[in-house]
Amino acid sequence: MDAIPLGPGFAAELRGVTLADVASDDTAYAAARAAFEQHSVLVLRNQDVTDEIQLAFSRRFGPPEVTKVGSQGTGSHFVILSTIGPDGKVVPADHRMAMRAKANQLWHTDSSFKRVPALTSILSARIIPAQGGETEFASTRLAFERLDADMRHQLQNSFAWHDYAHSRGQIAPGLASAEERAALPPQCWRMVWANPVNGRGALYLASHAYAVEGMEAAVGKKLIDELTAAATAPGTTYLHEWRKGDVVMWDNRATMHRGRPWPAHEARLMIRTTISATEADGVGAMRPPFWQAAE
Repeated sequence: MDAIPLGPGFAAELRGVTLADVASDDTAYAAARAAFEQHSVLVLRNQDVTDEIQLAFSRRFGPPEVTKVGSQGTGSHFVILSTIGPDGKVVPADHRMAMRAKANQLWHTDSSFKRVPALTSILSARIIPAQGGETEFASTRLAFERLDADMRHQLQNSFAWHDYAHSRGQIAPGLASAEERAALPPQCWRMVWANPVNGRGALYLASHAYAVEGMEAAVGKKLIDELTAAATAPGTTYLHEWRKGDVVMWDNRATMHRGRPWPAHEARLMIRTTISATEADGVGAMRPPFWQAAE
């Protein structure tokens, strides 16, 4: 297996390995896992993808999430990201499915709004538009390392609140349903996630983040916005242009990502599996002390 660098200091294409190899072979998994810890974003091209093999590959990295209420794929291990309606036609721009796709164009980290956050997401391209629809990634690990020492120290001891309804509200009022709001109450996480394998810290931010614990609301939101802008500055991101057969996985502890627009009349279908973070992935250190005491 070879890891070919793709982005500015992060992201790599894995060659000489398939999803099936990683799913069935311990040596292949160990090599892929080491590359994941190092590069944060991995691209596997020309894969023969089915739901079954994608899930088997995903399970190697940990326990798969069950898709939340309100999403396509609810109750399964798959999130269906689609603009294709039940009639087989592309939905109009004001349809809830299209609005949710627009929400995914905000910089975000998957599942930071859940009680158990995500280690990794695995996304496969099933139907892609002729142009547009790329996925853009930013390394929050490199962003953290670019900060001055005083700011790094401050953030390591700071905590931010994340809420699914907050990010969806940036697109349209009520885009997060009452059922989703009830199932997904706000969560509080440390603002720096330290990787247990290599000790490197990464900013833990997302469009779901709306407040910093202990800070006046406007001041905390300003800090979140400034850190996000710095982490996603021009020249620091990797833009993945999808091809048929592509599978991309990323470390939600150390990256942010966003979808890019595409012509509204063109269909796009992507299938995502998401793996929950465990104690071995460092999640135990992410809860604030007051939350841990309450539990």
